[in-house]
Amino acid sequence: MSRSGYTLPVFACAAAVAALHWLHDRQPLTLASVDLIEPSQIAEIPIEQVAGLSENMALAIARSDPGDNLDLTKNTPIWAMVEWREAGEAVIIKGGEGIGKQMNAGDKPAIYAYAQRLLQENLQGMLAPGEKITVTIILPEGRSLAVRTSNSAFGVVEGLSLLGTTGISQPLSTPDQLAVFRAELQNKASRFESLVFCIGENGLDLARKLGINPEQLLKTANWLGPMLVEADVLGVKEILLFGYHGKLIKLAGGIFHTHHYLADGRREILAAHCAIAGLKSPDIQVVFNSATAEAALTYLKSLDASTGSDWVNQVYSAIAETIDIRSQEYIQSHSESRTAVTVCGSILFDRDRKIIMKSKTAGLLMGKLC
Repeated sequence: MSRSGYTLPVFACAAAVAALHWLHDRQPLTLASVDLIEPSQIAEIPIEQVAGLSENMALAIARSDPGDNLDLTKNTPIWAMVEWREAGEAVIIKGGEGIGKQMNAGDKPAIYAYAQRLLQENLQGMLAPGEKITVTIILPEGRSLAVRTSNSAFGVVEGLSLLGTTGISQPLSTPDQLAVFRAELQNKASRFESLVFCIGENGLDLARKLGINPEQLLKTANWLGPMLVEADVLGVKEILLFGYHGKLIKLAGGIFHTHHYLADGRREILAAHCAIAGLKSPDIQVVFNSATAEAALTYLKSLDASTGSDWVNQVYSAIAETIDIRSQEYIQSHSESRTAVTVCGSILFDRDRKIIMKSKTAGLLMGKLC
């Protein structure tokens, strides 16, 4: 049974509660009670350390526990520094070291609505009439962890976000399913140095029809990121990524959990590669505004048919090569040794199960696998 945990704002709030408690009572808390608000329940969060920095300032430390989620903030320390103030609002919240800055919002700290509400409501309930505090949230590892995320693509730099709409961190996309995939990966990695990752049943079926040994095929669903990292850890030398272009294209944008509710940059990725290839602006606009990746592909095919051009090949060749590069980078960024050993190639097919493009590496791997 998968274990849920709490989102990062909850641990920030718990640390702030513990620091404010010290200012009131000069006593450390070992457990901080946090009203999650969403959902309506109380969480008891362990506090690692509390220290008075002066008569008017205290610091407390909690540690992130997102449960069984594959979350890079797992075990990250979260500090909260609370200081008495004489004027202004009852609770002012600031972002310290490791909290990202929103480039598109005047460098405001990336402490979003739920985190703001959580801190405000929990801390205001502890204040006596007239008491005022400044709360500074610090993520000592935030800056280094941020380089392993796509935060910068969304205008958040120099750290992580306190993001979320709830206090509960539910394991995403059925982690029990991931456990099954990982067990199968461990079994096959012990027998083969080359494996084929298929996102869904269509990929599995097409790969079999192409003559690839079924024993080397592995379903990943949306868990491409953790499966790539696991394969590298297990010593797999070569991985062929085999998938529907509307899913696999996300990897070219650095999105390695491909479920649509986490991230969906398909049209942006496709439009960017069209622009790089030299497609005219009106045509890029059509691609960008297409309802689906399949519709965008259909439009590119129609351009090729009407003008005798080769846009599908140019654009998707670049995308396939980018997928290979980003996959290698992803493995490397999550590898303890920082040196990725596993080689990745990619094959993208369309809705009709016709292969659109093979990367150069994929072509070499197919020669070995078939």
